[in-house]
Amino acid sequence: MSAFSFSDLHDRARALKKRIALPEGEDPRTIEAAAWLSTHDVARPILIGKETTIRKVAADTGVDLDHRIPIVDPATSPNLQAYAQALFQKRKHKGLTYESALEVAQDVLYFGDLMVDAGDADGCVAGAAHPSPDVVRAAIHVLGVAEGSALVSSFFLMVLPDGRPLTYADCGVNPTPDPSQLASIGIDAARNHEYLTGETPQVAFLSFSTKGSADHPAVDAVKEAVRLAREQAPSLACDGELQFDAAFDPGVAKRKAPQSSVAGQANVLVFPDLNAGNIGYKITQRIGGAEAFGPVLQGLRLPANDLSRGSDWEDIANVATITAIQAG
Repeated sequence: MSAFSFSDLHDRARALKKRIALPEGEDPRTIEAAAWLSTHDVARPILIGKETTIRKVAADTGVDLDHRIPIVDPATSPNLQAYAQALFQKRKHKGLTYESALEVAQDVLYFGDLMVDAGDADGCVAGAAHPSPDVVRAAIHVLGVAEGSALVSSFFLMVLPDGRPLTYADCGVNPTPDPSQLASIGIDAARNHEYLTGETPQVAFLSFSTKGSADHPAVDAVKEAVRLAREQAPSLACDGELQFDAAFDPGVAKRKAPQSSVAGQANVLVFPDLNAGNIGYKITQRIGGAEAFGPVLQGLRLPANDLSRGSDWEDIANVATITAIQAG
């Protein structure tokens, strides 16, 4: 595993010049993130909200909004009716009327994703002021699931104090993935890890058992996920079931899983459920001192990402950076 610098991602995003919709444009953290992204040319932010409110919040917080940053109010946007029509066509089979679509399209979360769907933005980042289920629901309703993905899931890019990058999945979306879903999560996470870090993914499907040390239906589910992942992505280096220490520590791997080509060097860690994934990333962050970037959504047709409501402006800027790279 090699040292990783997030500044490398800033440089990659800077070259792409992607437009990132920020639906929570009236939030001071979002405004500060937009100012930083624009000033440093990392991305081209678009603030969504009422312009008078946004400019007042910016002035009150001492942020000088770059004149290059567009501000779009859904209620007065000339694109609103076209966006509503697009949403109506996507959701009419679910009983959505055009009148309801017109109302929903004015919701900032839906409006941001509709901008991406229409090609008026390259990616969308929200969640600092909205619950994750609302952010994910809007993205799925508007953007849909990507071809080749079984579901929308998430990952965190974890950077350890020594600079080693790890990808943890799924830590934010699916509470109890079945083996097929778990396989898809692992394949998508591997693809994202390689794309963001440049490393060849080594995927460990985690469990409380290593190579048959315990017999339980939960262990069998992880084994089945590994079988499916190998079937669907034959060139992917993956293994399981593995306990975390066997996946991560070369010394432990030699004792517990000596025949595994992944054990001891895994850089993509697939957790069996959301309990384990969410707890695992927070322990790694809070006790292990790692930086946690995400949650980053994967499996969507076009880029949209969620934020923790505890995010600061730097978190928003970093997720926007990842979103710009995904759009590239």
